[in-house]
Amino acid sequence: MQSSSFTPEAHLQLPDHPGVYKYFNESDELIYVGKAKSLKKRVSSYFNKSTGVNLKTRRMVKEIRRIEITLVNSEFDALLLENNLIKKSQPKYNILLRDDKTYPYLLITKEHFPRIFPTRKYIPKRGTYFGPFASVKAMNNVLDLIRELFTIRTCKLDLTPYKINEGKYKVCLEYHIGNCQGPCVGKQVEKNYLEDLEQARHILKGNLGQAKSIFKQQMQEYAENLEFEKAQRTKEKLDLLEKYQAKSLVANPSIHNHDVCTIVVDEKQAYVNYMRVKNGSLIVSKNVELKKKLDESEEELLVAALIRLQDQFNSDADETLTNITITDPIEGLNLIQPKIGDKKQLIELSVKNALFYKKEKALLQGLNQDKKDRVIRQLQQDLSLPEIPDHIECFDNSNIQGTNPVASMVCFLHGKPAVKEYRHYHIKTVEGPNDFASMKEIVGRRYKRLVEEEKPLPKLIVIDGGKGQLSSAVEALQELGLYGKMPIIGIAKRLEEIYFPGDSYPIHIDKKSESLRLLQRIRDEAHRFAITFHRKVRSKNAFGTQLTAIPGIGPNTADKLLSHFKSVKKISLAGEEELAAVIGKSKAAELIKWKEKNKGA
Repeated sequence: MQSSSFTPEAHLQLPDHPGVYKYFNESDELIYVGKAKSLKKRVSSYFNKSTGVNLKTRRMVKEIRRIEITLVNSEFDALLLENNLIKKSQPKYNILLRDDKTYPYLLITKEHFPRIFPTRKYIPKRGTYFGPFASVKAMNNVLDLIRELFTIRTCKLDLTPYKINEGKYKVCLEYHIGNCQGPCVGKQVEKNYLEDLEQARHILKGNLGQAKSIFKQQMQEYAENLEFEKAQRTKEKLDLLEKYQAKSLVANPSIHNHDVCTIVVDEKQAYVNYMRVKNGSLIVSKNVELKKKLDESEEELLVAALIRLQDQFNSDADETLTNITITDPIEGLNLIQPKIGDKKQLIELSVKNALFYKKEKALLQGLNQDKKDRVIRQLQQDLSLPEIPDHIECFDNSNIQGTNPVASMVCFLHGKPAVKEYRHYHIKTVEGPNDFASMKEIVGRRYKRLVEEEKPLPKLIVIDGGKGQLSSAVEALQELGLYGKMPIIGIAKRLEEIYFPGDSYPIHIDKKSESLRLLQRIRDEAHRFAITFHRKVRSKNAFGTQLTAIPGIGPNTADKLLSHFKSVKKISLAGEEELAAVIGKSKAAELIKWKEKNKGA
């Protein structure tokens, strides 16, 4: 592979060759990864098209400041590399599987008398891993089957020949109930143990036929030798194996090694079902949800999901069955859309799973929305509001002995925090510790701006404080001619009392009420947001005062340093050359002298 970097203007210089392209923004943050059969044609299409391109793609193109490419040998190699890069970096414009769980494996250890046990940690040198399993229940079913068929040890003893011969171990309960043959005390030869383990490997690989034929042969040999009890036990194991296979049989056993991947889409989301079938047995079934980022086609979404799921579940399928036609085949990825027969039935089963998953997600989303609506409807009822308060704004002040007075406003939409709408305020017109005047200032500033920008007003204003703060906020609304157009309340912390303008007595909402909990959450969020901002301002101002005490460094220089390095810690760690690039050599030298002098102070 060979990597190179280009500016967006130089996209026509890209080679007509398979590879992966990466887009970076002005902060040199990776924002998109793509694969291409021809890098030149694919990358150029982003910059040459003026029509037919959706808004999100145009927005992404505006952000691109640098392009990096990696050449590979084939489009399939590009697909695999793209998958690895997306999984590692999760760029904001790429399709992401909405599932970040780690799945369990079954591990056969590398040791004398190897063990089989579940684990979520993948460390290849420990042994051979089987899976991952999409369902813990399915994994436990396989493990239980193996432990019923074979006497595989479960202890963690070091069973090297030396340790066994020393006679340090004693048999445990597992031996006495017949689940272990006692290799720890030399009652089982390792060769026989490994023969059982080999059959267990076949079962874990989905090759049940191999284990069944061995059991049939053993049963016949025991019968011929008139060892009828052993023959009966072997028959019971064979019946158990056939019963297990019958449970997982979903197709004709002639379907040996196939993946199935089907997709169902709506306007914003895609729902994919992925299945692995071996010898007619369904060994993996997994549903995932994808969110469209750049108005991707069904084909793009399915291929993106398939590659990541095959990688996640270590697929070695000969071919993949799908429910949509792939118009642009990818060499190395064998995708087939069957029309009749058992393979078509597998597609129908997979689509059924995808549709059920979509329905389940919609139902869950509806339930969550109903819960949120229920709480704000209850709040409307408790406060006798004219409208459902689906837009709530809450204000809080923060100062310590009048220093660095600041305030915050948090916004909740449909009962959830709308973090992008949060606002910080520096108090500009008030001197000293005056919470009432500060509240009047910030409420006035907030709604004067909303009116000027013709933005929607909230359905409820919450003031963190009692009657005094509430009265100040009401004054601000009256001066703007907005009083009476928006309900406003104050919430006092001590007894969680709710005050309305003009009422001498507060109301109390049931302490167990969901609506009170919502108000408390909003109030606490405003308080947290204000305190965090106050600490930041106080720290910045304190350090700024220290900086201006250094000869040659005034307020403007201190502001430059803080704007560039963002934090006090970064300034203290910066070297003379870094400082000189921001404030000049002479001032940087003075600052270094000051830091050395005050080190450890």
